[in-house]
Amino acid sequence: MSAQDRSTSSASATGTLGSDSIVRPTEPAPETIPDGMTFPKLLDQLAAQHGDSGIALQEKRYGIWQPITWEGYRRRVRDFAHGLAELGVSAGDVVAVLGDNRPEWLISELAAQSIGAAVVGIYPTSVGEEIVHILSYASVKVVIAEDQEQVDKLIRLWDELPEVTTVVHYDPHGLEHYHQPYLLDFIDVEERGRAYGQKHPGWLDEQVASGRSSDIAVICTTSGTTARPKLGMLSHANLLAMGRSLMAIDPILAKARYVSFLPFAWIGEQMLTLACGLQAGFTISFPEEAGTVKADMREIGPDVMFSPPRIWEDMVSDVQVRVGEAGWLKRAMFAWGYRVGEQVADRRVRGDRPNPLQAVLGAIAEVTTLRPTREQLGMTRVKRCYTGGAPLGPDVFRFFHAIGVNLKQIYGQTEICGIAVVHRDDDLRFNTVGTPIPATEMTIGDNGEVLLRSPAVFQGYYRNEAATAEAIDEDGWLRTGDAGYLEDGGHLVIIDRAKDVMTASDGTRFSPAFIENKIKFSPYVEEAVVFGGSDDRPYITAMVTIDLNTVGAWAERNHLSYTTYTDLAQKPAIYQLIAGEVHRANADLPESIQVRRFLLLHKQLDPDDDEITRTRKVRRNVIEDRYGPLITALYADVEDVTVTSKVTYQDGTSVERRITLAIQPMDDYTPPPVKRRFAWGAR
Repeated sequence: MSAQDRSTSSASATGTLGSDSIVRPTEPAPETIPDGMTFPKLLDQLAAQHGDSGIALQEKRYGIWQPITWEGYRRRVRDFAHGLAELGVSAGDVVAVLGDNRPEWLISELAAQSIGAAVVGIYPTSVGEEIVHILSYASVKVVIAEDQEQVDKLIRLWDELPEVTTVVHYDPHGLEHYHQPYLLDFIDVEERGRAYGQKHPGWLDEQVASGRSSDIAVICTTSGTTARPKLGMLSHANLLAMGRSLMAIDPILAKARYVSFLPFAWIGEQMLTLACGLQAGFTISFPEEAGTVKADMREIGPDVMFSPPRIWEDMVSDVQVRVGEAGWLKRAMFAWGYRVGEQVADRRVRGDRPNPLQAVLGAIAEVTTLRPTREQLGMTRVKRCYTGGAPLGPDVFRFFHAIGVNLKQIYGQTEICGIAVVHRDDDLRFNTVGTPIPATEMTIGDNGEVLLRSPAVFQGYYRNEAATAEAIDEDGWLRTGDAGYLEDGGHLVIIDRAKDVMTASDGTRFSPAFIENKIKFSPYVEEAVVFGGSDDRPYITAMVTIDLNTVGAWAERNHLSYTTYTDLAQKPAIYQLIAGEVHRANADLPESIQVRRFLLLHKQLDPDDDEITRTRKVRRNVIEDRYGPLITALYADVEDVTVTSKVTYQDGTSVERRITLAIQPMDDYTPPPVKRRFAWGAR
């Protein structure tokens, strides 16, 4: 059985599943983190080393990059730290930050750490109960909010936040006429901090000097796929150890460029920006706004990048759409160049060097096709990219290696600072997540659960000792909750969350996420949720949501008119389009786990509706409860199912509509006799 076959069935392949062997990295462990080392002390060292000559942060505003030197960075952190103290924040407190990535986010974080407090990040898309839960549970007194949008959320929730005393905003646009007594401008807090520092000379130096590596630095929310997110406490030592271990195998130099555009509330962004950034001393660049990220990335040309699967999937979709809209000559050139790149990548992964002919063809493909594609994605200078946080389909993984991007899988979770396992540059497999990083031990429990142990294992869940005891055993092993097995060479294959692994009618255990990722490789599919694996669900079905942008563009090219997302999703032509994509995904799946029936949902899955997490992981329990009648219909002898949907208009009025959703059986689907002359990536 090939590696790809093993990963698709994930079942019959057990490797060393259930063994008590421990896998350790071949590289030596980095030096132990000194007990006194903290992030504010690292900032002081960098400021002393570079002063006003080196750029620590830069933010694009009005089309111009605005730099902040290391000394300027340190100065603003000290001013804001004094300002927080003047507002009543002290050691052991938790400060919350709600907003997009800006220099003020990091300044707030390091300022809080300077006086012994910790920071909890809140996703900028969070609303209502989610915000109340985090602020109340962490007993937050001071919230740093980005702009008018975030401030408005807090004002609406104010009566539910009795412990919050102050809201500090760092983008005053639109807030000029807000007069709530608890609102303060970020700059005003810095000015008050300077005055506080003059009255208390030497106080902050004492606070920074007394900081220990065991102090809590960051509190990160977990994914919360089954319940409200828990708050994971990460110490300075946890984050610094993870950063050192990663850079021991993948060095990041001080001259490296990095673009920070993913929420700091996510451990993945903290991992590189904070844990690696302050140890390596490289410059952090912040895009002007969400809509300019692609252009700003092309301008900066980052050396390293870390993103969850949805970012890589979106990039593949962008390329697919561009190729589909190009003329026949460009499509033919791309198809040829991609095939050459794929062949070269396959040989490289196997450890073989390309033969002379492949080397020549590869050089031609690089100039004509592959480099221009990387330039469009802003990845010309990238040396290494990482993906983690959720499963990434092998098709997407293979695509980036075919165009010459060194994309590597990582495996970890908030509870171990985001990374514990990674591919090495010279030891990469498309179906695994790699081997442990230095100072990390890994084993598979008797029940098939992946267990990890390292200095990066978190300090526990904030105010939740019972959950902490469930997560970490008496020997220090972190119970990940993920099912997996080991391949030769200690490579880890993740099947899925242990609770989500399903069993097909023939006894084959399989990962629904793997099938979902194969379907989502299509540029026309945004999300897919797979069902099956029980007596009353004897075969595999799926609920699919379309990508409005790409499907809308397809409809326009094919002169198909529509009004809303719901209207477009239920067009017979769209069902046939998606059926073709499901047929492609089924092609290399064992028959017992091929999708037999699917429907197109009348709405997109939304984190505000608790259907997916902020990092776009499906909350299966919510889907099961909310869409139970649709799932039942997928296993009934019916051609459609009617649902009632509540629509709320901009004026606040709402109306309930009855919508009929068609059900597409794949047994009745016949691929159209289209000559896919320039198809690429289809295997």
